[in-house]
Amino acid sequence: MGGDMAGQLGGFSFQAGLWRVRHRKLRERLAGCDEWLRFDGTCRAWDVLGGAGNVEDNVLNDPAGAYRAMAVRRIDPETGDWTIHWFDDRFSTLDPPVRGRFADGVGAFLAEDVFRGRPILVRFIWSRTKTSTPRWEQAFSDDAGANWETNWIMDFERVAHAGGE
Repeated sequence: MGGDMAGQLGGFSFQAGLWRVRHRKLRERLAGCDEWLRFDGTCRAWDVLGGAGNVEDNVLNDPAGAYRAMAVRRIDPETGDWTIHWFDDRFSTLDPPVRGRFADGVGAFLAEDVFRGRPILVRFIWSRTKTSTPRWEQAFSDDAGANWETNWIMDFERVAHAGGE
């Protein structure tokens, strides 16, 4: 295995199984808004490619209308970095992938994107990955990473391990 793949292989294995998810997301992003929308959902995730990949299937009961979404993740065998692609059935476009890695059970992933015509950075943080209640957070920066606005938090609660254990 090239790069640091061996140390990152299975990085998303903590997520394999069925989850209840509590969502909090800002009503408006990068607008000085402090009103949080709260809703629930479910997530089912499983490893693929012997731990070098992961698939996540979500149901989000957003107040604006329930929808399905999925993440597909793959480790780069040369660098050991993970790439995460997000698909959402409300849109026909694919968000730019975020890239990053895990250190001490925390995953940090970044991407360049455009929001309302402005270039931004997008950051995903996975924390509490060694517990039965992991957390995912998304933040945007419109000033090249000097300041970050966390705009979506997902708290996971395990319902069943992979295979229904």
